[in-house]
Amino acid sequence: MRYRVLGVTRASRPDGTTVSVGGARLRALLAALALRPGHTVPAAVLVDRVWDDAPPADATAALQALVGRLRRALGADAVVSADGGYHLRAAPDDVDAHRFERLVGEGTRALADGDPAKAAGLLDDALALWHGEAFADLPDHTAEAARWSARRLDALRARCTAALALGQAEAVLPELTALCDGHPLDEPLQALRLRALRDVGRAAEALAAYDGVRRTLAEHLGADPGVELRTLHAELLSRPEAGRRPRPPAPLTRAMRTRPPPIRLPTRTRARRRRREARQPVRARRVGRAPPRGRTCQARRMPPQGQTRRLPRQGWDVPRSTPPPPPPCAPPPATSAPGSPPSSGAARTSTRSGAICAARAW
Repeated sequence: MRYRVLGVTRASRPDGTTVSVGGARLRALLAALALRPGHTVPAAVLVDRVWDDAPPADATAALQALVGRLRRALGADAVVSADGGYHLRAAPDDVDAHRFERLVGEGTRALADGDPAKAAGLLDDALALWHGEAFADLPDHTAEAARWSARRLDALRARCTAALALGQAEAVLPELTALCDGHPLDEPLQALRLRALRDVGRAAEALAAYDGVRRTLAEHLGADPGVELRTLHAELLSRPEAGRRPRPPAPLTRAMRTRPPPIRLPTRTRARRRRREARQPVRARRVGRAPPRGRTCQARRMPPQGQTRRLPRQGWDVPRSTPPPPPPCAPPPATSAPGSPPSSGAARTSTRSGAICAARAW
């Protein structure tokens, strides 16, 4: 049979099947016997644990009846009568509370011997036995529950100390912060939090946390921090990085092992572009608008015969040694005999042709 008191009081068979114990008084009797397995518990102590300050008139008979009900639930040989009392037939490891104490003791000794890894494993196994507050279903066991909660807090402190020794400050810091918020007057726990903040490189936050602890102790207890906190505070002021463990280097990745692509220098690119542009043929371009091509404009550009050729504003120049071209109009044919005056029609034709030639020559 396995018995649980670190949480709701429960009994279970070796195969994990839960045994129905019954009402609150029956569970209180089981809890009182389970805390001392293999040892006789006096009847007066059991009466006080079950009925507290209001025992029945015939407490002995009432206790015998309650023990009979417990035997029917657990088995006839589970509870044994001996020397004015009763004891639970079970080994210490059959009760989670005793198994917790054994594991915590072994873990604490391993931590003192300088083996934080072994200590962390044992303390983790011990803390895993808890399923809520101790004696959660027995409101009359507040004093006993408080004692076991204090033992659990000791185990948590030892587990956090092992984590800091293993370099796991960043992982344990959230748990330490929550524990310090729940127990603001616990100086060893506050010291562990300051060490964790220092180990992760947050010395400024550690100093601020120390100031908060000092004010809390002064307000509630009217006292200053203890020697451990003051020593740690002086260490933070003198060497903020003291005790900080270097982080292991990051593992190489595929991207870091791959050779990077070659880098093209900008000077080589510019030189290549200049050589390519130098090999291209040069294209001449005329700037300006094309000259007019009408016959009247051409006639206006031609100077009269006997005048000096001037360079036009637009167009093409003609060398000065080139003689002027002949007039485009031939002389009109003679229509009368030599020596006779021309007729009126011929004179008009000649006059018109001369004017056209003069206009074209100009």
